Amino acid sequence: MSWKGRKVIVTGADGFIGSHLAKALVEKGAEVTTILRDIKKTNNMDLLGIRDKINAVHGDLVNYNDCERAINEYDIDFCFHIAAQAIVGPANRSPLSTFESNIKGTWNILEACRLSKTIKGLIVASSDKAYGQQKKLPYTEDSPLNGYFPYDASKACADVIARCYFMAYNLPLAITRNANTYGPADMNLSRLIPDVIVKIIKGEEPIIRSDGTPERDYMYIKDAVNAYLVLAENLNRKEVAGQAFNFGTGKPISVLELYKKIIKSMGKDVKPKILGEAKNEIDRQYLSSDKAGKILNWKPEYSIEQGLKETIEWYSDYFKK
Repeated sequence: MSWKGRKVIVTGADGFIGSHLAKALVEKGAEVTTILRDIKKTNNMDLLGIRDKINAVHGDLVNYNDCERAINEYDIDFCFHIAAQAIVGPANRSPLSTFESNIKGTWNILEACRLSKTIKGLIVASSDKAYGQQKKLPYTEDSPLNGYFPYDASKACADVIARCYFMAYNLPLAITRNANTYGPADMNLSRLIPDVIVKIIKGEEPIIRSDGTPERDYMYIKDAVNAYLVLAENLNRKEVAGQAFNFGTGKPISVLELYKKIIKSMGKDVKPKILGEAKNEIDRQYLSSDKAGKILNWKPEYSIEQGLKETIEWYSDYFKK
């Protein structure tokens, strides 16, 4: 399947993952559109140099008419729904805005796609967080969705609603449940990897909010973008449509271990300040991507060391400027 000339909407193209996906689609010759609520002085589209290469519709996903207008006026034939309020702290403090953007925003996009005459398919971003706490590791796609905290619950709801649109209306879609994703141009500095890198570049003391023991699966952004594209390109297969797929490395690493890898890659020896105060954190979380391997022939290409190297180089260049 070729993306050349395809009219694609990427929600969240001003965010970290969405901007990398939008850039990849632009490079493949797609005409990319996004919906932007806030026009910021600089956002990820600027950081990746794509602001003038994509159509930006001024609107809000929680407003159905904005979703419908963007899809209809630009004759969109494929949708990647990536946009979400994705930061756990604000979600815990202010659950309603997270529920509204992540759940209502999803049903608005799904409904606009269902009623569209041009849409051929869509990919909906869920998350490994939708699984919540599980006794059995790694999580497989058959694990129950036990997301109990606000962000996790919002992703679990969006996931269920997306599958409902496939079952009830035969809307051609598939769902991604991705591991923690990191890489260049992630400006949510509350996330561990960019936070540590930036603090070390600026000569500040790195802080670990947890006690350092929680284990997570970290996937490099280029592997995540590849996962979205491979899934979309296989959507016409009956074993793919309506399905959820895990994408991750399957190699969990503790916060402290990850911290040590970052400072080693940066040639530093700095002790972090360990606060041990993170709340509502799951102790161990990682995914099995066997289903994606078997059905989509997908596997991650980047080791944590390779991904960190490229990420550190990007932030070092960025802060030099």
